[in-house]
Amino acid sequence: MGLEEHVSPSTGPDHHDDQQSQPETDTINSAEAPYSVFSKRKRVFIIIMTTLCAIISPLSANIYFPALNVLSAELHVSSSLINVSLTTFMIFQGLAPVFLGDLADTAGRRPAYIIGFVFYIGACIGLALQTSFPALLILRCLQACGSSSTIALASGVAADVSTSQERGTYMGWVNGGALLGPSIGPVLGGVLAQFLGWRSIFWFLAILAGVILIPLVLVFPETGRNVVGNGSIPPQRWNRDLLTVIRDRGKNKSQDTERQPSLRQLRFPNPLSTLRILKEKDVGLLLLFNCLVYCAFYSVTTSLPFLFAEIYNFNALQIGLSFIPYGVGSLLAAVLNGHMLDWRFRQVANSLGIKIVKDKTIDLRYFPLERVRFPLALVLILIGNTALLCYGWVLHVQAPLAVPLVLLFFIGYFITGSFNCCSVALIDYYPNSPATVTACNNLCRCLLGAGNTAVIILMINSMGRGWCFTFIALVIYATTPILWVLMRWGPAWREERAQKIDAKNIIQAENSDESKEKAG
Repeated sequence: MGLEEHVSPSTGPDHHDDQQSQPETDTINSAEAPYSVFSKRKRVFIIIMTTLCAIISPLSANIYFPALNVLSAELHVSSSLINVSLTTFMIFQGLAPVFLGDLADTAGRRPAYIIGFVFYIGACIGLALQTSFPALLILRCLQACGSSSTIALASGVAADVSTSQERGTYMGWVNGGALLGPSIGPVLGGVLAQFLGWRSIFWFLAILAGVILIPLVLVFPETGRNVVGNGSIPPQRWNRDLLTVIRDRGKNKSQDTERQPSLRQLRFPNPLSTLRILKEKDVGLLLLFNCLVYCAFYSVTTSLPFLFAEIYNFNALQIGLSFIPYGVGSLLAAVLNGHMLDWRFRQVANSLGIKIVKDKTIDLRYFPLERVRFPLALVLILIGNTALLCYGWVLHVQAPLAVPLVLLFFIGYFITGSFNCCSVALIDYYPNSPATVTACNNLCRCLLGAGNTAVIILMINSMGRGWCFTFIALVIYATTPILWVLMRWGPAWREERAQKIDAKNIIQAENSDESKEKAG
């Protein structure tokens, strides 16, 4: 297919882009302006902070696992009832970003981060002090609400400061943080529960969040492109980091007023703007596949404590340590595959005669994104899914411990890599509202993950270890052709969406001109 056939809108669907237009300044829209004015060192700092924030949500979900049996005994509830706290956590983990993701794309990243962390720290302190199961359940839901938006926000920040040709690396670190949490969480939880008691888990999370919140308030800049453009426009005074406020205390306020563009007014977050993304054919299919891959990933995480305790008679600490190969594989995948995506982007651009300039983004509308993102995802998921299939039968025959641990590394590496490729493609589809589309991704995968958490042990008990993971692998094999469908018809679907946006923008411009003429 020629270049003209590979088309991609540079903006999202009409219900996003008419609301989330870029700041109207010559500085930002000039072809000479860099994509981001933040220095390389500043961008590295921003990505490190967002990666740390992205760890919080999955870490909170999984650090809790080793303490389940202890909590069940201390709160006098059954094991099945204590598992309800896992399911409700994931449900609220999916719902909360629908609101905060839209807020982040409208008001900015900093307000959404700070609101989320304040809720989260309060919930963690309450969890460390509570003594009843209803309190545990309610506070875990609040904890999920406070932490879950960090993944959507991290993806949004990465898109704010990285061009499409370097987005694989930046998103790799962000997704690495998000997927590292399920692996290191049980390790930390096992150590804390074993030596300091289950309450120390929540004190640890509260302290960790407090440590992260300090630099967020003091030095983390606003990056939302609907608020600060490429970073050259000062945000609202209430949305500036504390050091900037102190430094600019004596500055004439009128100077900022002259530089501030006519941005849209703040509004209450609209969850429907997130859910409407699902009606887009290409995005809906990609979200379906990405969520199923996540469920396959999470089925290993949630069942590992049960299986390793049953097969190898592991205690909480040993179970936690068993997650290390999984975590190492996930982290390596996020970093290495991110670089591979960027290399593939440059390779395709060079083959088409497109010159890539540092700190300048290219028009994605006429760039074959599918040739960059999905072939690598296809290879990775086929290998990772095969490792998942073998993992089930290795556990079925109770092979020596080294065998499932090696397979856990391969599952972590290849499935995480595929997930990362698809997540970057979603951001490419919606560059002006990355937090919103990531929130939609988070909603879908968390709701499916909640269902997975509720039934995975039942599936293993009824189907057996081997057939349970065979079933999961077959579902992934059956839906993998979605990537081929997107490579074949995705460009046309995106061009169709772009033409609708163009037509709507023309109508809005004509209506605006008519209004000005009447007012004159």
